[in-house]
Amino acid sequence: MLATPGALTAFAGTHEDPLEFLERHVSGDWGDLDDFDKAENERSLADGCRILSSYHLADSTKIWIITEADRSATTILLPAEY
Repeated sequence: MLATPGALTAFAGTHEDPLEFLERHVSGDWGDLDDFDKAENERSLADGCRILSSYHLADSTKIWIITEADRSATTILLPAEY
């Protein structure tokens, strides 16, 4: 589990808990993705590909959570940090 400096700063600014978003990601709530990307995530669960979730914090900051294809790491980041 990793978080980038930008994501940590964003969470500090809204006083939200990153673990709440991680729990959503792990449970299959992919957040603000379109239907195509949600279906890609479902396929990725079976195929072992990368999984992406997208959420908005209380101040509208967008965050992504990405689990690598080999499941070696899950990272919380801002899209600009990708």
